Formats: sequence, C-alpha cells, structure tokens
Amino acid sequence: MPRRSLDDFNRPLHSVELIATDVFDTLLLRNGLSQRSRIITGEKMFARFLKSQGLSLPAEELIRARLLAEKMAYRALNMGGGRGEVRLCDIICRQLTILGLPQSLIEKRIAVEIEIEKRALFANGDFAMLLRRHRQTGVRVVAITDTGLSGEKVGELIDHFHGPGLLDKIYSSADLRASKRQGDLFSLVLQAERVDASRALHIGDDLLADCLVPKSMGIQTIHMPKKRLKRLVSQGNAALAEGMRHVKSGLASREAIPSISDQAHFGEHVFGPIVAEFCLFLWLYSQEASLKGDAAMLFCARGGLGIREAFERLQSVLGLPLSLKRENILISRLVAARTAVAARNPAVLDELAREFEGSSFAAVAYALGGRSFHLPAQWQQVFDANGFFDLLDTAGGGAVAQEIDRQNEHFKIHIEQIVGDAKRIILCDTGLYGSTQRLLSAGLPERRFETVQFARCNYKGLSEDHFPNVAGLVVEDRFYNPFKTRTVVLRYWHIIESLFEPAIPSVKTLSTGQDGIVIGNSGDIRFGCLDPANGNPLLTGALRYIDGLSSGAQVLRDADRAWLRLKQAITNPSKADMIALGVAPRSVDFGRSEFIATLAPATRAGMARKLMAVKSELWREGAIAQEFPRLKPALLRAVGLAHVLRGFSAKLNR
Repeated sequence: MPRRSLDDFNRPLHSVELIATDVFDTLLLRNGLSQRSRIITGEKMFARFLKSQGLSLPAEELIRARLLAEKMAYRALNMGGGRGEVRLCDIICRQLTILGLPQSLIEKRIAVEIEIEKRALFANGDFAMLLRRHRQTGVRVVAITDTGLSGEKVGELIDHFHGPGLLDKIYSSADLRASKRQGDLFSLVLQAERVDASRALHIGDDLLADCLVPKSMGIQTIHMPKKRLKRLVSQGNAALAEGMRHVKSGLASREAIPSISDQAHFGEHVFGPIVAEFCLFLWLYSQEASLKGDAAMLFCARGGLGIREAFERLQSVLGLPLSLKRENILISRLVAARTAVAARNPAVLDELAREFEGSSFAAVAYALGGRSFHLPAQWQQVFDANGFFDLLDTAGGGAVAQEIDRQNEHFKIHIEQIVGDAKRIILCDTGLYGSTQRLLSAGLPERRFETVQFARCNYKGLSEDHFPNVAGLVVEDRFYNPFKTRTVVLRYWHIIESLFEPAIPSVKTLSTGQDGIVIGNSGDIRFGCLDPANGNPLLTGALRYIDGLSSGAQVLRDADRAWLRLKQAITNPSKADMIALGVAPRSVDFGRSEFIATLAPATRAGMARKLMAVKSELWREGAIAQEFPRLKPALLRAVGLAHVLRGFSAKLNR
C-alpha cells in the first residue's frame, strides 16, 4: 500500500473511490477552548434559560450532573469492551433525570451544545477546497466521526462553516453505535458505500483512530496531527476552567452539618448523602450498561445487599428508570476461590498465600472444602501455595478436591439461575481489591464478569491485571491522600463494609433446595426477603436520608459537606465520633470463624507499647484518640504530615 501524505492529496487520486474525512480537529478546527470549558459555558447558558422558564437551578449543579453522567457513561462503555459510542442525548437525558428536570428539555440543551460548538470551531478552508476538488472529479467524499452528536447535528455544524454540498454523507458513531477506535465504524462505512478497503482513503488527526486502525484494515490513510501548541493551550484551558469550578464548589460545601448525637443520626446526615451519591453513580453506570439489553447486575452477599437496598430506595424515591436485570448473588471470596481452584488457575495461589500465611495445608482444605477431612500427615505442614495444586491432586487430597468441585457445581448452577441469558455480568460490591472479580474470571473464563465497587485500592500489593474490569465508582487510589477528601475511607475501610453488610454469615457452603433453587448457609438473601438495615443504625440512618430526598441535586449538594464531615470524624475523631464510628469486631472471613476488633480495648500499658500497638489497629486515628487523649492533637498532626509527605513522594517517583 502506498504511503499517503498531504502532498499526495493535492494531486489526482487514481486508486481512490472514496475519501473519508474526520470532522473535529480535521475538517473543523478548534480555537483552543477545551471540552471542559465548553461544557461549563454551555451549562451556564442553559441555567440562564432555565431561569427564564421559572426553573431556577445553579449552574454548578448542572455542570456537576453533566460531568458525572458523562464520566459514568464512558466508564460503563469501556468496562463493557469499549465498543460503540456514548450518545450526547443519553448523557443529557440522565443529567436531567437526576436533577428532576423534564425530558422535554433535551432538545434545548442539545441546541445549546451546538451553539457553543459554533463559537469554539472554525473552518479548515484549505482542506475543504481540496475535498471539493476531488468530489468534482467523481470521488465520493464522506465524513466519519467519533462523537456523541448525531450525524444530523454534525452536518449542521459543517454546513454552518463550509456551506452545503461539501459531503456526500456523514457517518456518526453516535448513530451507528460503532467507533473508529475499534474499527467497527470503518467496516460499516465500507459496507454501506460498497467500496473495497484498498480503494478508500481516510484522513484525520488521531493517530490511533484515524491512522493505525484503518491502516490495519487495508484503508489508505493520511495523518493530520493537531499541533502540539494547540494541545497545550487546550489542556491549560481545561485545567483553568476546572480549577475555578472546584474553588467555587469548595466554598459552597463548607456549610455545617448538625452535631451528631448517635449512630443513626450520623448515618442520616453523613453517610446518607455519601451512600446516595454512590447510588447515583451506580445508576448512571447502569443506564449505559443496560443499552444493549444483554447485561445483569448482581449484588454480592454480603455488602452488596445493603448497597442494593439503598440503590432500589433511591430509584424509587427519585423516579429513576432502569431496565437492567438485577439479582442478589450468593458469593464470597471463598466461593470465588473455589472456582479458580477447580480450574487449577494460579491466580488463586497468591490469594491463598496471603490469607493463610503460617497456617497448614489442612486449614486451607477445611476452608475450601467447608468441613473437616481425614488427611495424611503432609497436610499438616505449613501451607506453601506453590505445592498446593500438586498436593490436591494426590490420592490423599481427592476428598478435598471432590468437595471443592461439588460446591463449585452448585455455584455454577446458581449463576445460571440468576443471570439467565445475560452475557455481561456486573458484580456490585463494597471493595477494595476486587478479589471476587479476579477469582471468578480465573475460574469461569467462559463468563464475562466486571465489578463496580464503592472503592478500589490495591492494598494487598498483588497483581492488578484484573483492574481494567474493576471500577471504584467513588474512590480509586493507591492510598489515603489528604488532598483528596473521598480517599479518607482508605484510612478506615471497615466502616464502609460495616455500613453495608447485613447481620448474616458470610457465604461458605451452597446446596440445592427441594425446588431446585441453590441456597446458602447465609439464608434467603433475595431482595425483599432480608432487611439489611436490621440492627444497623448507620444504614438505617442513611436510608432515612434517602427516603426524604427530593432530587439528585440535593444529593450532590449534601455529599460534599458529608465527605468533609466524615474526613474529620475519621482523621480527628471526637468522643461522639468514636461512638458513631465504632463497629463490632470484623470477621476475618474466607471460611474462618475468627474475628478481629477494629479497636482494641484501652489498656494501661506503657507509652512505647501503646504506640507500637497503634500500628496494628484497623483504625489508627481512633486508637490514638482512645489511648492518648492528651497527646491526640500532636500525634494526629504527625500522622497527617506523614500522609502528606507520602503523597508528595508518590508523585515524585511516578
């Protein structure tokens, strides 16, 4: 294939029957205004229009809802394989829905978007003249664009700057639900135009989407990269616009939260907005994931059960539609580990090594098998992950392997019963590392799993190969960063788990009931059969907040204040905060019956011993407040400074 350049484009193209051009940054050039800046300007214009219609809504709430809807839509698209395109009309529809605005405003908001684009674009006149010249020779000229706008709206912009008659047709990824990045859009265009790939020429600015992908398909290409200075100007404009927005929103979020009197009160005023915000994120994600009609969302026992209760409440209260199939799933890390062990997938070995460090092979067999076994002496040796599969496949390990396989068969039947013919399985859980995702994908590769969580963090220091399929919708970070308020949950993650988990045992064993339905030792977890808030005042309070909501705008306003209050309670707890955030001992799980306290009882040990003990506590700031009431301000400042220095160090070493 000959290598094309713009010099070639000035001459007759004897081997070309179809010229395809990219639109934005190729046929239409930008004046330096970033997408973020354009969105902010558009929402301010839309806010003025709403005010003229008697619908007063701060521009900041419109901006935030728009950015969230866009972010979650693209996250869902990419987690689902990245094929297709997020449509602007869908983003705006979701934005309006969570803000409680009528859907009749969609066309007006799109009109505002087009008006802003007209201000931010200008014609690439020289390039258009070349296109016209080739079109006059009988070569068809079309536009192929990856955009959320419909072809009709793209055509409106092109005609505005170039006049009518420049192109024979416009192919938009939003219309065809296919993209240049994946090559699908090029295939559809070649088919529609009835032209061989070798007789087509594509021109555009994006190295991957406009050059490498079509070239790999046999299409001739010309790369017209955007100048580096223009990219830097656009990036600077985006940073400035976002910085100004954050300053304004930060000032607005510092209104005081009422004093906290008990756990239920704390749950309502602090965790209520935080949980509702997470549920809004989850709904936005689910809306995009549901478009193809082949997905199911499974809420994981145990933490997912509390999440679903809040999620369904929020949908009902705010009238958020969702056609996505939803079920609760009998799952735990132990159950997921069995799938990987049954498949002899090595991904499970480092998980077992971490969980059972210093334990015996027999302890691992007891956990995975769900009962005691008569095992040879070699099973009493200290567990070594590298030798586990070999030992499992010996005659002595046959009973263990058989029980693991039997339990795994129950689980596969359970999956089949609850997902039906769904191809995309979205697990919903609290977090952090995504072990369940990693193990299920290793054990059941024929299934397509992805996981959405409250937070994602590699606190285990293990492989992150599964992270592209695990989304922390609220938090994704390596550790707590004092400058990122929401990462404070990484300082005391167990409070989030305790918030959502009902008072039922972790799933250890599965069996089949008389009706053929798979059941677990944790009881009937189907939605509506269990009250996750029973005996959980924090979740009770959070649900009370959700029940009193009027719109998603209220959630977005309240959440910023709530996060600041939670950060204060975790990193510098008062006596009332210690009571509100105190949780019962946490189960070590993974088939074991041991528990560990989030805070050990106060002791009379010496200063040095107390300081050493603080390092092993699940909530270190709480331990400091409990053990060193007089030294608490100085010690907590030192801890905070250590986190600041760690954050700077991490940035320098990237």
